[in-house]
Amino acid sequence: MLRMLQSFGNRLRMCKCCRRRSISTLQNDGDRCQKNYQRWHRIILCRHGLSLGNVDPNVYTHTADWRIPLHEKGREQAKAAGKRLAKLLGDEHCFIYHSPYVRTRQTMEEMISQVPPSSILNIRSEPRIVEQQFGNFQNFEEVQNSRDERVKFGRFFYRFPSGEAGLDVYNRVTSFISTLFRDARQMREKGLDVSKSNIVIVTHGLTLRLFLMRWFHIDVDEFETMYNPDNGFLAVMERQTCPTSGNQWYELTEESANHLQIKTRASKPLVCVEDLEKSLIKTE
Repeated sequence: MLRMLQSFGNRLRMCKCCRRRSISTLQNDGDRCQKNYQRWHRIILCRHGLSLGNVDPNVYTHTADWRIPLHEKGREQAKAAGKRLAKLLGDEHCFIYHSPYVRTRQTMEEMISQVPPSSILNIRSEPRIVEQQFGNFQNFEEVQNSRDERVKFGRFFYRFPSGEAGLDVYNRVTSFISTLFRDARQMREKGLDVSKSNIVIVTHGLTLRLFLMRWFHIDVDEFETMYNPDNGFLAVMERQTCPTSGNQWYELTEESANHLQIKTRASKPLVCVEDLEKSLIKTE
């Protein structure tokens, strides 16, 4: 115990010069980190355009949810989203993941019609980012009663009869996020400059919100105050880099956070600029 206390005292007495050298060393490590482990420039999430089901909920009683197409207005929204995406990308590239539902696939197709083909690295259909499951062919009155009951019970834990709870979608999204990291690693191994590339995810309103909840470690109470984005809205997460440690994280743009009514815009690394020197004293 005495040796441990003496060692701790020595760390606290470490001179400023030594701490400066330590920070300089970490700065070099950060530079190497930025070169060898860059993350995607942005993660851009898009809710599908207006669908026939959004216009007339009775469609769900005779058409499978995954087969419901876009309304004509939804196609225009998707094209507008594609134009905004092209402006965001500039001369950068994107890797697109989309839900295999018809309305999300059609949204993706309308979006990429506005983006130069050379900007698209790959397009992948991803079943884990589909809509929350409400059952098969839906009884309109039963689903409406369940939606009303969900408001009282809480949207995250409420389970639709023969369907999913928000928690189930959260778990699917968690698995999908692991795939994003794996794909980024594989791209880097192939020599792609990931730092100048972007992820685009075309999905559904609730799934989009649960993705953000998982990524930013948002608690259930805050999730319950969030709302779906408008159809065709782009929620943009931008990469941030700690200039000293090289640690990277994502921050939701102010516009996106305000639109979704999200208070938690970022989930920073445990060690960054403001805590760097304190951490060095503790660990060296």
